Amino acid sequence: MKAIILAGGLGSRLKPFTEAIPKPLLPIGEKAVLEIQIENLKKHGFDEIILATNYKSDYISNFFGDGSKYGVKLTISKEDIPLGTAGPLTLLKQDLTEPFLVMNGDVLCTVDFSKLYNFALNNNSHLTISIKKLITPFEFGNILFNGDYVTSIQEKPDLVNFILAGIYIMKPGIFNFIPDNTYFGMDKLISALLSTNNQVAKYEISEYWLDIGRIADYEKAQEEFKNHNN
Repeated sequence: MKAIILAGGLGSRLKPFTEAIPKPLLPIGEKAVLEIQIENLKKHGFDEIILATNYKSDYISNFFGDGSKYGVKLTISKEDIPLGTAGPLTLLKQDLTEPFLVMNGDVLCTVDFSKLYNFALNNNSHLTISIKKLITPFEFGNILFNGDYVTSIQEKPDLVNFILAGIYIMKPGIFNFIPDNTYFGMDKLISALLSTNNQVAKYEISEYWLDIGRIADYEKAQEEFKNHNN
């Protein structure tokens, strides 16, 4: 099975760490983020992994080689111009003739990728997105009212949202919706499917998940991930 890891971001929100090291190679404990991702993918049967790169591509290529030390076949794809989060996939479409996984290079998780993959195979969507429930404490009481009179108060209610978790399963038909050589994000891809009445399936992640795109989240990952990955 094939997986593409999107590893071309500049990591602007993680400066100064990313001035010398590309974001996906930042260490979490004794391993780089990408190493953790590759090992987890391998554990769930993904033995062909493509790293979609831009910023410091040669650095990433030299670090991983052909992937043999991880037990996978690893190749590097490099975009000549920034193509966003969905655009880089068009450089690979000749090789992606079966359903494949795509994930952001700054996501740490313990997701059962094989379960997600099987879920996607059994639905009729070109795209299955993973989502994660995010509960944010609200610091103020929420007042409900009717006209000039208060009807009730909710004391510091939690805000509950379901966010895009940066892990996707796609089928080859998805390339009908992604333009070549164009900056094109996953948000635009989802909108393009929905606007043409194509279903988008969702898979809710129950396992540990963390986006390390900001310094505070990266520091949080240093503290948390070892316990969740045991």
